[in-house]
Amino acid sequence: MEATTFRLLVSGLVQGIGFRPFIFRLATKHGLSGQVENRNDGVVIEVNSTLEEVRRFRDAITREAPVASSIEDVEISEIAGRLFSSFEIHQSEDISDGVTEISPDIAVCPECLEDLELQQHRISYPLINCTHCGPRFSIIRDLPYDRPNTTMAPFGMCPECEAEYNNILDRRFHAQPVACNRCGPIYSLVSRQGVSGNIQDIPVKVAELISEGALLAIKGTGGFHLVCDAFSEDGVSKLRKMKKRDGKPFALMFRDTDEARNFVEINPVEEEMLKSWKRPIVLLRKKKEITRGIADGLSTLGIMLPYMPFHHLLFKSLETPALVMTSGNFSEEPILISDEAVSKQFSDHVDGVLTYNREIYNRVDDSLTAVFGSSPMVLRRARGYTPAPIRSGLELEGIIGTGAELTASFCLGKGTNAIMSQYMGDLKNLETFDFYRQTYHRYCRLFRFSPELVVSDLHPDYLSTRFARQLAEETGAEHISVQHHHAHIASGMFSAGLEGEVIGFSFDGTGLGTDGHSWGAEVLRAGFPGFERLFHFEYMPLPGGDRAIAEPWRMALSYLYKCYGADLLNLKIPLIADNDERKIRDIITLIEKEINTPLVSSAGRLFDAVAAIAGLNYRSSYHAQSPMLLESVIDTSTRGMYTFELKGQQVSFSPMIHQIVDDLHQGISTGAIAAKFHHGLVELILQLALEVRERTGLDRVVLAGGTFQNRFLTEKIRHKLDIEQFAVYLPETIPVNDQGIAVGQLAIGAHKRNR
Repeated sequence: MEATTFRLLVSGLVQGIGFRPFIFRLATKHGLSGQVENRNDGVVIEVNSTLEEVRRFRDAITREAPVASSIEDVEISEIAGRLFSSFEIHQSEDISDGVTEISPDIAVCPECLEDLELQQHRISYPLINCTHCGPRFSIIRDLPYDRPNTTMAPFGMCPECEAEYNNILDRRFHAQPVACNRCGPIYSLVSRQGVSGNIQDIPVKVAELISEGALLAIKGTGGFHLVCDAFSEDGVSKLRKMKKRDGKPFALMFRDTDEARNFVEINPVEEEMLKSWKRPIVLLRKKKEITRGIADGLSTLGIMLPYMPFHHLLFKSLETPALVMTSGNFSEEPILISDEAVSKQFSDHVDGVLTYNREIYNRVDDSLTAVFGSSPMVLRRARGYTPAPIRSGLELEGIIGTGAELTASFCLGKGTNAIMSQYMGDLKNLETFDFYRQTYHRYCRLFRFSPELVVSDLHPDYLSTRFARQLAEETGAEHISVQHHHAHIASGMFSAGLEGEVIGFSFDGTGLGTDGHSWGAEVLRAGFPGFERLFHFEYMPLPGGDRAIAEPWRMALSYLYKCYGADLLNLKIPLIADNDERKIRDIITLIEKEINTPLVSSAGRLFDAVAAIAGLNYRSSYHAQSPMLLESVIDTSTRGMYTFELKGQQVSFSPMIHQIVDDLHQGISTGAIAAKFHHGLVELILQLALEVRERTGLDRVVLAGGTFQNRFLTEKIRHKLDIEQFAVYLPETIPVNDQGIAVGQLAIGAHKRNR
């Protein structure tokens, strides 16, 4: 059969990972002549072949593609005949508003770690990379992904690097950040001992400082980290004071999994996540404590492994097996990315700054993950995941979901792909809002995005909602608002590829409801077009408004007052004994006179109340502290549970509060109380799911909202619902918390527009 000319358009994550050299080698192996080039709509291959041969070639592409790639489609078409004499790689081309995907940043690969010791011009070079690894999203300014469009543009290649870059058979062929000791970006250390630029000495000097209890600012892939010895109480204490972060846990970087296993449990799925090219932080169960001040009162530690070449060089000189490595920022502000900002903000607090002179263009924090049962879950989507798309069968072009307020993120629609921004923190200050707006404009340029439909949260005062209104006014795009908990369920449905209706359990801290009250514990009959609220937790007064979120003892008094009235002062429980009677009476007055006591239906506030009644936490120093502490103290040998009462649509927890107080009077342990509380919630969700199925016939359950980051609760619920033959869905690559809200908004917007 006579050979004809075929074009293959490979779409997906196929740039910045050595895809063209891979195609060259594969085409040579298959004896094909033709060419391959990067375009911003994908990788385009043209070959002289028969249809049968080109199909075999396509199958080999999808089967043997580089590990960091993600192929969405390989489209084959016959084109006007061209005769090729060999196979060649052509320069990149920018041809349309269609875009290919941008690779997330990739942890250093084993081959580059070998080169650190063997390649003469790269001995100990701390920014070594190849087509299989290294910075991608953090350095890209524009598409196509070529060196002039990255922050590597100022660095000319030496003859040896240039030869590798142009050698099709070399692992660094067209590796855009390729560099070495002779021509690349360099590290420098500024400390009380002066300035050092000798990379042979820097890891040793940094290790010495850390061993002496120093606190350092170290430039990472997507921003600065604040770093100290994980076993230094002085260093940890100094870091906590500097961060203005009284209790929030710190992430640790361990030398390797063998060292980490001395302190945490690691199952095979967790180990695979730790060692993956994404290198996220993984929440792992503690075996024993490390140092006071790292994760006090919690049963888990956030662990990651080295992912930059310098991390590996540093650990060779360190005696300690673990470092505290937390985001380089002050509490509630974005991670810092420039030397100038670090010098301005940190110079009075740190003992040294380690940096390099390649610009971080796109700020990106570390990702946070966990394993629930055997399922990996992304809880904070950032480095290693952003901006890889979430695929769908929906037409999403021109739609943006602007997200919520906590764990902020937006999500763009491009074709049938949802492109989430990186995690940005809480949208509560100007610095974070500036980061949010700047990132939006950069995504518009990178992904050739122009808004047609802007979807925001129902809450009018969120900065993300204000941004949505302003964006719609400036561009002429349509603007719609979506209820917070509906968006949570839609996010879970989108993640699972579901259509139709589901039973949605949307449990979190807060979200404005359609009745004007604050919601946060909703059982919905939901689909993308709309929802019906079937059940919810009873409305309770929130004494002092938002102040009660930071002071959970206020919410505890709200529940106790409902059950005992003013007689709550006579209860022999820690909450009453540990707090000033006058302040307690002031809260009772607020409740009785309905002064600054908005009504809330919230799972988060119930956790706050129970933690405070049990004496675990009266004042929170970080978000979701009470739920995290309650989960951490659970006595897993306890089998009992507290009960609840259904009053029409509302779930009353008065029976539960009475039972908790009775147990406290009888001296029952906090661990047993926490277990019975969780078991009661599991039973509640099971009973409500059975009730809704009886009414509606629905048997698909979506769990969404920050409450389901509670591993004990979620694993028990899934098990119970599985037994009752429900199909249970929990988002895995989309955060179940408020970062996932933007995806739900996008999906609801698409259905409303397409309908």
